[in-house]
Amino acid sequence: MQEHSDKEKLIYGTVEEALPNALFRVLIDGEEESQIAYLAGKMRKFRIRVLVGDKVAIVPDPYGGKGRITKRL
Repeated sequence: MQEHSDKEKLIYGTVEEALPNALFRVLIDGEEESQIAYLAGKMRKFRIRVLVGDKVAIVPDPYGGKGRITKRL
């Protein structure tokens, strides 16, 4: 299981749309806004598939950019 430091806050959401180049549009739980997220390196390495409708954990970019999908729930 992956350990996340205190500065990496996990947020949870549902994959809304699959985009090219392992990008996904994720609807954040409790919000009406969606965020663009990419697959983390370990998920690419072990070929963990993420499909539309899957629940995922995201580490958001602290500067407001794309998030990183670290876990499929």
